[in-house]
Amino acid sequence: MTLAVGDRFEREFPVDDGLIEAFAAASGDRNPVHLDERYAASTAFGGRVAHGMLTAAFISSLLGNDLPGPGTIYLGQRLRFLSPVRPGDTVRCAVEVTAYEPGRRRATLATRAWVDDRQVVDGEALVMAPAGA
Repeated sequence: MTLAVGDRFEREFPVDDGLIEAFAAASGDRNPVHLDERYAASTAFGGRVAHGMLTAAFISSLLGNDLPGPGTIYLGQRLRFLSPVRPGDTVRCAVEVTAYEPGRRRATLATRAWVDDRQVVDGEALVMAPAGA
């Protein structure tokens, strides 16, 4: 596959209690805003929210598995978390190539995520694309 500006890929990821617990266990982030409904209800969120970095991990999944795909190396990521993701939400993530230097295999991609039509993440990734991209 030859990588080109404008190439885009998106996928949906359901978020449930089991996934939030698994992410907490893997990351060590056991902040009660993610895990304790009573505590979370007393915060500005008014209830539990998923880890922002869980949504970032969904974006990583797209980069490493789909676009640019297997062999991609993350060089950097800028993220802005715009709105919370809650248990029961389905997150739609998209990556789109905005710049590509074939000689260096450097790709810049817009990285975005939504729940329904509400954008929850906006960002940009810099990656080294796999050989042959």
